[in-house]
Amino acid sequence: MSLIDHLRPEARNAPESGIVELMNHARGREGLIPLWVGEGDLPTPSFIAEATVASLAAGETFYTWQRGIPELREALARYYGRHFGGEYRAEEFIACSSGMHAIQLALDAVAGPGDEVVYLSPAWPNFAAAAALRGARPVPVVLDNTDNGWALDIEKLAAAITPATKALFVNTPSNPTGWVADRETLAAILALARARGLWVVADEIYALFSYGAARAPSFLDVAGPQDRLIFVNSFSKNWSMTGWRIGWLKIHPDLQQVFENLVQYSSSGTPAFLQRGAVAALDQGDAFVAGQVERAAKARAILCDRLAATGRVHLAPPAGAFYLFFRIDGVEDSRAAAFDMVERANVGLAPGAAFGAGGEGYFRLCFHRRLDQIEEAAERLGRWIETVG
Repeated sequence: MSLIDHLRPEARNAPESGIVELMNHARGREGLIPLWVGEGDLPTPSFIAEATVASLAAGETFYTWQRGIPELREALARYYGRHFGGEYRAEEFIACSSGMHAIQLALDAVAGPGDEVVYLSPAWPNFAAAAALRGARPVPVVLDNTDNGWALDIEKLAAAITPATKALFVNTPSNPTGWVADRETLAAILALARARGLWVVADEIYALFSYGAARAPSFLDVAGPQDRLIFVNSFSKNWSMTGWRIGWLKIHPDLQQVFENLVQYSSSGTPAFLQRGAVAALDQGDAFVAGQVERAAKARAILCDRLAATGRVHLAPPAGAFYLFFRIDGVEDSRAAAFDMVERANVGLAPGAAFGAGGEGYFRLCFHRRLDQIEEAAERLGRWIETVG
């Protein structure tokens, strides 16, 4: 037996990321246009970095509030009031060390060995892997791909629920599909959760990346004060802070102490200087976010037009987030094709197989980049598509 055989099976069986596999293969290639991960090409804005530098200069390098500094939690309440309407209290928010950490904390609170968590697929693979690491069984419900884009069949969702189900994980706007649940769909999901006594873990990280509306519909639009809702979120996407590793949860105030304890026994708090930057992002960053959404909308149009012109690409312009999830006639093995794209087109996309059930045969392209790169990537991909199959 090897040392690996003595580890927990959940750890041994944790899957390698199909996205990271391709990145490790191609990282550093000269001239490659990397559209494989979910981040933009702009560094963090200076007003955010300067707030963090000032905090460091002031000596804020000690242990801090486990729930997050009061200023950050108050800034989150203001941010939600501006973008989602209504009034919010600092007691509804917990700072944590990334959106991934927020998901882990939510799972720690609601699911464990022998439980099931139902999620919508194709999906960012980290949620299902995080659930499995905790001994829970992730159960995918595949979205329907229609002529008008992706859609959820609520009856399929209901059929996936068993007595072992503890939670539903709903990511809208969706990574990777760009699907956006409308208000009626959110209300139907929430009604189902109420009827079955389930938690809903809501990942609305891309809520402001909505095309045609100021923001995407939210569970906040249909929820009551006692609904079993946990919102997980991150500073990564809106404010170009992917490398910072800072996020938050929005929860009922009654859950504050429980989640403070979970923070204590996982990260023991988020650095105060990072939180100062996060306050600046929330209070001063609306114009920056709006500019990013405007640019992403232009990039989306460029890509959709060029790829559709090949006559071989099946896509629907995503209603939200900043990904194009598409398939190509005659291309079935997305992993092999993604490696070939790197070699012959010098463009890096994420293979659809990395996104679980319903993903094989598709490709995810992140278009949250400057327009000249998107135009060049579209041309390279168009030429590659015309030569395969």
